[in-house]
Amino acid sequence: MRSPDAPGGPYPDGGRRWGAAPPRLRSRTLATWIVALTLLVVVSDYLSERGLGLTPLLVFLPAFVAGRGTVRQTALAAAWIVLALVGLMAYDPFQTVSANLATIGFTMALGGLSVAGAWQRVRRDEEIIRLRSAAAGLQRQILRPLPQLTDRLLVDGVYEPVEEDSRVGGDIYEVVDSPYGTRVCIADVQGKGLPAIGAAFTVLGAFREAANREPDLTAVVDALESAVVRHNAFATQTGEPERFVTALVLDVGGGRWVRAVDCGHVPPYLLHRERTGPLMPREAGVPLGLGSLAPEPRRAEWLDLPDGAMLLLCTDGVTEARDPAGSFFPLEERLPRWVGASPHEVATGLLDELMDHTGGSPSDDIALLVLRRAAPVEPPRGGARAGRTAPLQRPARGVPEPGPGSTAV
Repeated sequence: MRSPDAPGGPYPDGGRRWGAAPPRLRSRTLATWIVALTLLVVVSDYLSERGLGLTPLLVFLPAFVAGRGTVRQTALAAAWIVLALVGLMAYDPFQTVSANLATIGFTMALGGLSVAGAWQRVRRDEEIIRLRSAAAGLQRQILRPLPQLTDRLLVDGVYEPVEEDSRVGGDIYEVVDSPYGTRVCIADVQGKGLPAIGAAFTVLGAFREAANREPDLTAVVDALESAVVRHNAFATQTGEPERFVTALVLDVGGGRWVRAVDCGHVPPYLLHRERTGPLMPREAGVPLGLGSLAPEPRRAEWLDLPDGAMLLLCTDGVTEARDPAGSFFPLEERLPRWVGASPHEVATGLLDELMDHTGGSPSDDIALLVLRRAAPVEPPRGGARAGRTAPLQRPARGVPEPGPGSTAV
């Protein structure tokens, strides 16, 4: 498999990140606000007939700066307030000399505590950012950069992990150019946090191995099931909760038919001039890790991918993204406008729309793949007709594609 070069490296936007720490206050802006607020309080206090007594409240200003500013900014704010109070007391003492000295001492003590608090906050924030970046960076490092090009398939897309330790998820994807066709997997681990990433990497490693080893697509999925079961057994021993994994596994050959096994995942979406929308399986499969609860083994189904069509695969970070009012992202309504666009344009365009919908703060990882054939479709075997799919029990290489009489998904 070869990875064609793309502008901006593996991230179509050239390296932008959502969910990063908010920018710190700019020193010039902060200084302007502090001086303006000081003047406003002092002038209001002195112009009032009875005196509102607002000036002493300036002693708490460094504490507010410590919540967002740097240590240096907090120290400068504390020094400014001390100098301002000393100057005001020299010009017009508020109270007795001893009371004024006590006020100055309290202001200096509170300023010192504010500086210490800012120092601790900055250290804590830097540590959290390092942990978030390490987790997200590990996810990006393990996953192959997009786009990916095989002899039969072009796969482009976007992947944006949420860089927050409590919300980071276990979304993964992989494209394997195997001897049996191009195998594609997209999966999402139940739950959040670093333990979810461990389960995701377990599935990823199992897929990379089984996709090249197993000629049977359902055998590949069985290998993923076994890997998740073993991971859960180990997690139980270490006190971690068991997790299940939703997954969608595809096998793309030379014909127009694509074999798919859906393990409780978000269904694929077809983008074509004749039809655009989700390709719903007849039977929803159980997620990986719950195979023992299913009444029968998983089955592969046929999906029709004609010339010029694209398949969109995604995780629930796309379909369940909400705006501030709580409305879901209308993915199905947005897809028709992208028919005829390139996979890169579809992926980056939908990501921009999703970010606009969520206000730039998605609550879950975002994984979105767009698949398009890299070569013309081979003539169908067995007289297959367009627009049809059929179930297949443990399909193997060389199994004829569905023919007349098959049922639609």
